[in-house]
Amino acid sequence: MEHLVYFEDLGFRHYKSVWDYQERLLARNVALKSDETTRNLTTNYLLFVEHSPVYTLGKSGKREHVLISEEEMHEKNIDFFHINRGGDITFHGPQQLVGYPILDLDKFKTDLGWYLRSLEEVIILTLAHYGITGSRSKGETGVWIDPDKPGFERKICAMGIKCSRWITMHGFAFNVNTDLNYFNYIIPCGIKNKQVTSLQKELGRTVPMEEVKQLVKENFARVFEVTYMS
Repeated sequence: MEHLVYFEDLGFRHYKSVWDYQERLLARNVALKSDETTRNLTTNYLLFVEHSPVYTLGKSGKREHVLISEEEMHEKNIDFFHINRGGDITFHGPQQLVGYPILDLDKFKTDLGWYLRSLEEVIILTLAHYGITGSRSKGETGVWIDPDKPGFERKICAMGIKCSRWITMHGFAFNVNTDLNYFNYIIPCGIKNKQVTSLQKELGRTVPMEEVKQLVKENFARVFEVTYMS
């Protein structure tokens, strides 16, 4: 069975405006599910966006994983938000594809482990298009390259979600041509002594963002068995 998903490419946006937008879409769906007569009328969304530089700290994250002060962040024009997703500290910025699926998992599968593994599979399939083997690292959500080679493990896509009444928000951050220097000022995802990488770094060339967006969009449709509306 294929599900309908409204797709929206938001372009380049500051983090807070998109967080607020997600919250509105989530609240609308939660309200529908709270009423027995409308509980089947929820709408699924997939949002793509690039953010201006920002660090986001998950609800269980540790502030000490941010290695610079608020004053230094201000000097470097980096925003900071303590937010309501799972996971620890991560970075969003230009040339990083951020995806926010707002899905009613009652229409898919009510299993967060399945949902996260499926998101990972979307990125793994996308990497395969470029001849890169993306993998999972045991106990560490996201997509990695060489996770089983000590000293060579590098994360290319971070993930963190929130789920209310089986409706998701937040999602994944896929480093395409991302400036990786921003990760030097944090302990990414709270994981020490492991690297962060990008598609550009792995391939040794800049990759067109529109090309990557199209591949991720197609692979999302394949993995989640969806049809897009706009």
